[in-house]
Amino acid sequence: MRARYGIPLGITAAGAAGLLYAAGFEARSFRLRRVTVPVLPSGMRPLRVLQVSDIHMVGGQRKKQRWLRSLAGLRPDVVINTGDNLSDPEGVPEVLDALGPLMEFPGAYVFGSNDYYGPRLRNPARYLVEKVQGRHGLNGNPPVVDAVHNPWEDLRDGFDSAGWLNLTNTRGTLKIEGTSIELTGLDDPHIKRDRYAEVAGGPSAGADFSMGVVHAPYLRVLDAFAADGYPLILAGHTHGGQLCIPFYGALVTNCDLDTDRVKGLSTHTAEGHRSYLHVSAGCGTSRYTPVRFACPPEATLLTLVSR
Repeated sequence: MRARYGIPLGITAAGAAGLLYAAGFEARSFRLRRVTVPVLPSGMRPLRVLQVSDIHMVGGQRKKQRWLRSLAGLRPDVVINTGDNLSDPEGVPEVLDALGPLMEFPGAYVFGSNDYYGPRLRNPARYLVEKVQGRHGLNGNPPVVDAVHNPWEDLRDGFDSAGWLNLTNTRGTLKIEGTSIELTGLDDPHIKRDRYAEVAGGPSAGADFSMGVVHAPYLRVLDAFAADGYPLILAGHTHGGQLCIPFYGALVTNCDLDTDRVKGLSTHTAEGHRSYLHVSAGCGTSRYTPVRFACPPEATLLTLVSR
């Protein structure tokens, strides 16, 4: 009997231990990554940009809230929120409370699909199937029916009242110690809310520096930003793959971006123009898959320096 059941029991124990680690430790092991990006015009002082993304707040996540509040101690020049703040229709007050200290700094935001709609229970294997079939979100899939609508208007009002710029298919400008920072944003391409034609044309001549901001890094959006000459694009959405294989990396990105660029700093080229691309792995998970493996939750402090 021992020989017959030893291997299955061993596999079960290893699986249980992995799940316990992924849910109980790594999903709560918040990290700050620091990245230097050479994108500023010559002579411009360095700019410290804190990117937070994919918070996916669920009620009672006290450790995540404390960690987010602590990021204000970095004293960034600008805070960029790249969406998916919610994973609970009741989570807006806790998001605003957690981000409250950061909203004392200049900032801007775009929304992701989970800000608009509540998450749904789904088999994680569907992400692999969709990758093979080239279908992601509403890009090739049928529209979602009976979706739970999140109170995104309350989230918007909270960010707006703090002075953060709403970059939903529009442009905005921040003045940082006399420096003009232009931000061009899009609504979430994952659910086909992006309208690049409304912001096309590239950086404004009067801005000292310009960058693109979007939640989901779909190739059509990256192509448009890069072709228009934006030196830097910030995105989230991918969760860094969320469940990764050690020494191999991510299996999926939940969009048409390749897995080599699922998180961190890379580049994107279109029509002869090259942009830096930073994809945040985010600091949360869907409430129905509260696990991370070989991909800890994060925020990123990007120090922009001259080329």
